[in-house]
Amino acid sequence: MKDLIILGFKVPAWLYIPALYFIWVSLLLLIKKVIYVRIEKFAEKTQTRIDDILLSSLNLPLVLLIFVSGGFLISKFILIETPLIKGFNMAFKATAIVALILFLDKLLRNLIENYASKIEIIKTSKGITQGIVRLVVFSLGLLILLDSFGVSITPVLASLGIGSLAVALALQPTLENFFAGIQIIIDKPIRVGHFVKLDSGEEGYVEKVGWRSTWVRMLPNNVVVIPNKLLINSKVLNYYYPQQELAVLVQVGVHYESDLEKVERVTIEVAEEVMKEVEGGVPEFKPFIRYHTFNDFSIDFTVILRAKEFVDNYLIKHEFIKRLHKRYKEEGIVIPYPISAVNLSQEEAYRYFKGKNS
Repeated sequence: MKDLIILGFKVPAWLYIPALYFIWVSLLLLIKKVIYVRIEKFAEKTQTRIDDILLSSLNLPLVLLIFVSGGFLISKFILIETPLIKGFNMAFKATAIVALILFLDKLLRNLIENYASKIEIIKTSKGITQGIVRLVVFSLGLLILLDSFGVSITPVLASLGIGSLAVALALQPTLENFFAGIQIIIDKPIRVGHFVKLDSGEEGYVEKVGWRSTWVRMLPNNVVVIPNKLLINSKVLNYYYPQQELAVLVQVGVHYESDLEKVERVTIEVAEEVMKEVEGGVPEFKPFIRYHTFNDFSIDFTVILRAKEFVDNYLIKHEFIKRLHKRYKEEGIVIPYPISAVNLSQEEAYRYFKGKNS
């Protein structure tokens, strides 16, 4: 290390090197603060949260790099290769890797924290997700750090490969459900809040889509838990696709002597009244009927109404049947009872032949 001569004065190395380090670090910290303040003001005006997350994640790693860069700069002034200089270089390299690890760790944690509510499988397991992400980041960072110091990581990677294979075989059912859950999230056949009917017959609202299973809350307020592997391989009826509103079909039959024009008019009037007055009905929907069958004792038709969501159809049917029954009585429209006719001549013939044979 050489002394410096400034304006005829000799400045020893032990004095100018710390001063140079202090000036360098102070200058970079000041520049960082000025630039950061301006960028933060700009980021506050933007609608996205990505820029705020990036600035927050970069803060500590940049400070670390600034402090270590001072030592790296000083090492360039010292031309003699000493153990101290080697230590500075290794410290700079190690700190750069640590700064990168800390940046990625905080960036991913902040992204999960801010956007977990938009991804159901992460929303329900945010803590586990953050733990797995941190473990992966720090493990990779440790391997890179060891490699930078000349430590062979090939045996470590081989051990990790064998260990991962053993863990994967032991956790095969869990992993199948895990990847099935990811497929549900990506494909989105169901979402939290949707009303679905399972292949096994249960129906209810999707309560949670987790790593291992999906929870469906049925109308009696019980919860059925389905492993994701079974759910992804079964048929599911989703009442919220392609839209939440759905048709409500009510089957009605009237007497053969009925005036079908009058029946249609009266039925539609009652249906329109129900659509406007009953909770869950769609007021702007125009109900209609379709005759379809000459049945044994009645002319059958279907009344088409509309509900805002699946559970509303129960109340709509309830009110419609009550009001239609009352209105039919007032209008003299008959809903016939099932009629069974007994052919007495056949009965007598049967008794006759039975008695003759005996």
